[in-house]
Amino acid sequence: MAFKARPFLKKLWQWTKRAFVIMFLSSLVYIILCRWLMPPITITQISNSFSYGLKRDYISFDEMGYNIKLAALASEDQTFPDHNGFDWDAIKKSFNPPKKKRNKKTKIPLGGGASTISQQTAKNVFLWQGGGIIRKIPEFYFTQMIEWTWNKKRILEVYLNVIEMGPGIFGIEAAAQNYFHKPAKDLSRTEAAMIIACLPNPKKFSVNPISKRVAWRYPQILREMNFIEDDDEVQEVIKTTSESKK
Repeated sequence: MAFKARPFLKKLWQWTKRAFVIMFLSSLVYIILCRWLMPPITITQISNSFSYGLKRDYISFDEMGYNIKLAALASEDQTFPDHNGFDWDAIKKSFNPPKKKRNKKTKIPLGGGASTISQQTAKNVFLWQGGGIIRKIPEFYFTQMIEWTWNKKRILEVYLNVIEMGPGIFGIEAAAQNYFHKPAKDLSRTEAAMIIACLPNPKKFSVNPISKRVAWRYPQILREMNFIEDDDEVQEVIKTTSESKK
């Protein structure tokens, strides 16, 4: 019986290795393609479309406008220009919050979480919602890969195009049109802050009609926008591609 099991286990190991190689190569090709092409669909978009429909309109980085990019960094990941995908300082602080007084050099995500924009992009484009170690392992892989193969502008562009910003509403253009009836590039600072304030639970935290959570949070985001706006590294990330070439 043991002799029969060995050939089977050997074949199983060969199949497993082959499957991993195929998955790795396929994921690598898809990651590289998404460096220039927007993902045609995501798992989150598919799962939401059955209950809420699907509203989205992918736009370019330059079409997004200044205010929404600044609001996203101010609220979700103030160290985005500096880190390589993971904000290890924020992870440590989430376990042991610092008691020191804040200054211009201590950028802190307003939400207090340790999930960077890069990680959120990896999760929303390539994976599924929900926590647990099962998702965290591939999330680490995809986060590191997009940091290596994309650039910060591209990560932010994809993030603001695929993130859920309301029931069945994905991306900043669809959100701007749905809530304020205008393109994303014309959003005011307050409107941009209100949309970002619905994260991380846009189904629960409504932008219009405005929920108590959004009403409480968006003024904080506005203050953080003012706080980080004059940072050279932040400006380098959020300015348009034409401005970057000057």
